Amino acid sequence: MTAKPVPAAVMPRMKAVEATLFVVDIQASCRYFEAVLGFATVFTYGEPPFFGQVARDGVPLNLRYVCEPVFVGDIREREDLLAAQVGVAGVGALYEAFKAAGATFHQGLERHPWGATDFVVKDPDGNLISFGEGAAEEA
Repeated sequence: MTAKPVPAAVMPRMKAVEATLFVVDIQASCRYFEAVLGFATVFTYGEPPFFGQVARDGVPLNLRYVCEPVFVGDIREREDLLAAQVGVAGVGALYEAFKAAGATFHQGLERHPWGATDFVVKDPDGNLISFGEGAAEEA
């Protein structure tokens, strides 16, 4: 009797991560992300909407309605609490485009000692979103 071959185990692997931003008005947030940051609204859900998603270049950001502040006071700004980090190519050009569109920055374009270059946008709800690229990507 011949033993049947045992199939190799499928190793789980992570494929993507999606950040969720807490906002007080889904529709207003969608309009901001479209007009200022160049995202497109993928969907909104509920009436009135309590969840939605915007995306740019295949990179999604989820939006979730909250009726009360999630963070106390100005802790996000004091502690640089990022809601999302988005890896980009051409970080300098993106910074200039956001600046021209009227984005509010928590941190301007900055090159860090470890070689990464990034900037941080503050959305109307106070969410801090970093857009950056590593030293290898800039070359």
